[in-house]
Amino acid sequence: MVQEAQTWLGVPYVWGGASRSGVDCSGLTMEVFANFGISLPHSAAAQYNYGTAVSSPGAGDLAFFDFEGTGTITHVGIATGDGQMIDAPYPGTVVRYDPIYPQYTVGYKSLL
Repeated sequence: MVQEAQTWLGVPYVWGGASRSGVDCSGLTMEVFANFGISLPHSAAAQYNYGTAVSSPGAGDLAFFDFEGTGTITHVGIATGDGQMIDAPYPGTVVRYDPIYPQYTVGYKSLL
């Protein structure tokens, strides 16, 4: 999972995007997991309904966040297993490595 996500590094963030020309956070996870036959919806909050909850993320697990403090999931990334994730963070950025921010974390899910 992580190796596939790494092939997306540098792809620009595009809200609603789900292709190599541009992706948003859930578009990235949707496309990466599709390469392994796992179908996910194009919504971080909806993706949280998939998989099995885990207490700490391993490589390839999904990490979910509430960066706005609204009590809803606003972001998702793919954990790399070392306290980081690969994600498409926000407009003006590209798919990249970011730390997993524990203060904003809602939970982790394993889909494998």
